Amino acid sequence: MNTANVEEEKTKLKTGYTTGSCATAASKAALLSIINQKKIENIDILLPKRSYLQIPINSCEFELDKAKCIVIKNGGDDPDVTHGAEIIVKMSFTEKINEIEIDGGEGVGIVTKPGLGLEINKPAINPVPKKMITENIREVGKEILLEKGIKIIISVPKGKELGPKTDNPRLGIVNGISILGTSGIVIPFSTAAYAASIRQNLDVSIAAGNDIVVLTTGGRSEDFAKKIVDLPEHCFVQIGDFSGYAIQQCGRKDIKRAYVVGFIGKLAKMAAGVKQTHVKGSKVDMSFLAELAQKCNANENVIQEIKKANTARHVSEIIQKNQVKGFFDLICGETYKHMRKHSEEKVPIDIILFDFEGNILARKSEQ
Repeated sequence: MNTANVEEEKTKLKTGYTTGSCATAASKAALLSIINQKKIENIDILLPKRSYLQIPINSCEFELDKAKCIVIKNGGDDPDVTHGAEIIVKMSFTEKINEIEIDGGEGVGIVTKPGLGLEINKPAINPVPKKMITENIREVGKEILLEKGIKIIISVPKGKELGPKTDNPRLGIVNGISILGTSGIVIPFSTAAYAASIRQNLDVSIAAGNDIVVLTTGGRSEDFAKKIVDLPEHCFVQIGDFSGYAIQQCGRKDIKRAYVVGFIGKLAKMAAGVKQTHVKGSKVDMSFLAELAQKCNANENVIQEIKKANTARHVSEIIQKNQVKGFFDLICGETYKHMRKHSEEKVPIDIILFDFEGNILARKSEQ
């Protein structure tokens, strides 16, 4: 047996379930507890891909015509701020025969900006979770719906406190979290989720009438960028490691100008043509940086020192200590070249390289 496979099996990350799946499970359990007049402890929900997922019900209270069920959000091994939050569904009946109403209660955010495909001033409950809840309720509630309607109110008591830790404030979702999910399952460190949040952020900017964006590699570079680029909050897009993807999306969505802002570590990788700059996936190429230093007429000792350097930050210290002129400009120039290519030459780009105090080391933009 291949030991590598065994190793891989052991370290496989656990999947979790989305807030949408939690709300669906709580809704289905609530209805079944009314129908059967007994507590539901586990529930199978139908996912968008037509498979089923079993979710434990944390608490279940019911009467003849209403119920309240709670599911504890489980993000699996994803670094998810909503992990462990209570997703609560209160269910009651209405006079509106065959209608299922889904509304947000405490801790579910309210949409205040266009571009999300959601109604303004309404709860941030995405279309896929809504559809998932509706399908699951119709599956078990056919007979009830012949005589009455069903009202579902989703609340997340910790939502107000968790909202600011998500992307919601910049997307214009206030006072809580969103009820999200496209597949119903959370894939750990989900590339798809990150890519979707970049696209969503760009859509919000465009819908708000802003076609200039600032792509930053993280929170600190964003803070520094805000001091020099005066644009609304939603124009700042944290792209993490997805620089190539983000700039390509800018080209496809007709963004008129993109600032690309970061520190030496990420920009050194972009300069070397790495589209996805995740630490594990790609190391900073010291020989590439040594070549750039050589082009700037650095002496042999400095070049050897760079080749042995520990990190890109270390390289920038060597460059500054030895006063190698033009090195940071070259990094920006190379980054510019690659990013223009990834944008399919569609987007004017402004590259800004910061030092760790927020001073601009170099900058490159359209001539």
